[in-house]
Amino acid sequence: MDHPSTEMFFASEAYSQEFLIDLYKKLLKPRLVEEKMLILLRQGKISKWFAGIGQEAISVGLTAALQEEEYILPMHRNLGVFTTRNIPLHRLFSQWQGKMNGFTKGRDRSFHFGTQEYKIIGMISHLGPQLGVADGIALAHKLRNEKRLTAVFTGEGGTSEGDFHEALNIASVWALPVLFCIENNGYGLSTPTNEQYHCEHLADRAKGYGMESHIIDGNNLLEVYSKISDIASDIRENPRPVLIEFKTFRMRGHEEASGTAYVPDSLLAHWGEKDPVLRYEQHLLEHGILNNEWAAHMKWEIKQEIEEHLSIAANDNPPVFTESTELNEVFQKSHNQALEISSEKQEIRFIDAVSDALKIGMRQHPNLVLMGQDIAEYGGVFKITSGFLEEFGKHRVRNTPICESGIIEVAAGLSIVGMKAVVEMQFADFVSSGFNPIVNYIAKQYYRWGQNADVVIRMPCGAGVGAGPFHSQSNEAWFTKVPGLKVVYPSNASDAKGLLLAAINDPNPVLYFEHKALYRTQKEPVAMGEYEVEIGKAAIVRPGTRLTIISYGAALQEILKIIEKENIEDTEVIDLRSLQPLDKETIFTSVKKTGRVIIVIEDSLFGSMASEIAAQISENCFEFLDAPVMRLGSLETPIPFSPALESGYLPYQKFQQKLKELIEY
Repeated sequence: MDHPSTEMFFASEAYSQEFLIDLYKKLLKPRLVEEKMLILLRQGKISKWFAGIGQEAISVGLTAALQEEEYILPMHRNLGVFTTRNIPLHRLFSQWQGKMNGFTKGRDRSFHFGTQEYKIIGMISHLGPQLGVADGIALAHKLRNEKRLTAVFTGEGGTSEGDFHEALNIASVWALPVLFCIENNGYGLSTPTNEQYHCEHLADRAKGYGMESHIIDGNNLLEVYSKISDIASDIRENPRPVLIEFKTFRMRGHEEASGTAYVPDSLLAHWGEKDPVLRYEQHLLEHGILNNEWAAHMKWEIKQEIEEHLSIAANDNPPVFTESTELNEVFQKSHNQALEISSEKQEIRFIDAVSDALKIGMRQHPNLVLMGQDIAEYGGVFKITSGFLEEFGKHRVRNTPICESGIIEVAAGLSIVGMKAVVEMQFADFVSSGFNPIVNYIAKQYYRWGQNADVVIRMPCGAGVGAGPFHSQSNEAWFTKVPGLKVVYPSNASDAKGLLLAAINDPNPVLYFEHKALYRTQKEPVAMGEYEVEIGKAAIVRPGTRLTIISYGAALQEILKIIEKENIEDTEVIDLRSLQPLDKETIFTSVKKTGRVIIVIEDSLFGSMASEIAAQISENCFEFLDAPVMRLGSLETPIPFSPALESGYLPYQKFQQKLKELIEY
């Protein structure tokens, strides 16, 4: 690894002595806090520490250069962002010790938190998603004509993730005011840069996105401040993304337990000579801006502040586990609107009901943005958003690049600044490319630090249309077990409209499954205007006392056809409508009444909703059952393309035989 020069030029003549001293204090503070944290780590008073020693100039210089209302999305080694934004140290200490006065109430550690008060949005361990979230925040600023930018950090290792590519591409295509900051500190845990990427400078990657880039000495405080100030000022007037590569070095282990045995001693010694705190202090001393006595006094003051705030944190309470509290804080409270349902009805198709709900949502919420592949001029592959562009404009009906992960992250960013988003997966199968930000970011965000994710993800799904293995899955079970996600799955046009409007109005993330086979085949009278179907409430679509059939989506419609055709009487049919939360009360009440139950789904059975509901019934209604709980689902294979094979894959040919077994048991 090449050793860059240790020479460092500080252009301090452009700044007042007062300003230079203030920057010095800002630079000292994270260093002294970290030194204290290393002592506490050895004493067992904190459990883990990711040291940013040697990299403070980047965090401090950038944060000082930005406006207070501009969001920053930092990483492990950006303590200087938090201290420069003047977060009280005792709150940080409480956070690191898992106390109640921290930012996550003991639910997450280190810098895995955000704070709207200080406009800082913390990382998650998967690193990459925050890059797309920054895009979403910047998009909101652009849509609202706010002259602000968003700064987001990653390490050189994080640039290998797909999220990096997606976020930069989106930002470039949409000309978003984002400052992408790479802290190139030599190692991703123990893996050196020559094993992370094969180009001379990571800044060169900007060319592939049509972006401007800069390389900055990350150990030179004044260079960081000066260059970021100029770049940020220009971005505010001419919104666009800019890629910054900060050259620096990580002087300690990835986290303290990992150590630095893999780093050559000569490399550590070289970068030790470029220590940002010592070199800046030396410059101030040499130019008479600072003297040793004054420097010592400032260090003493900061150390006193640290001790004072540690005492405050020591008196802070640790969290006390209360089951109801934990469960009640997975979702932000939502309230179904008490809307008067119009008596005027019009017979429309399922697909028209979905489109109508989206139009009403867009009209009711000027802050709602639709995003998806081909949804603007083309109207979406199913034409659900046909005509939306003319009414709502391209700024709100946005064609996206093919990047499911990045767009879900953009939606999360929009929510952080008070906007709403509906994201269309062109096919539900494609959501696998956006799985991480759904299950690890938007699902957990409210529980972790109280920030809701006002995001709806539309999921065109299901078999029966000859679309084959990659366009036909009913993959709702992937998400129903993830705390923090709501999952709905309508079976008819009326519910399709009411559930989608409820999802749009709900401040929590909702996955909205819409079966493609119902789009143009299911038709019924639907109330005009706005109304909601309560999320978490099942419907009894056919009352009976002989047995209970539980289903949802297209499977329910198929079952109703068979029941009517075969004249199967006195059968209670429950349409779940909402899979998470699940209406257990309606299920249990019905089963206790009939004593016999079969759950029919289009999904295959293993690990499915049918399996979970069967377990719930067995556990809660066992003494009322007159027969085993029965389940019917599709074949345990990928979904075939051929009509003959697909028909055999689906469960409906077996329904009558299964029903007979249940009745005759």
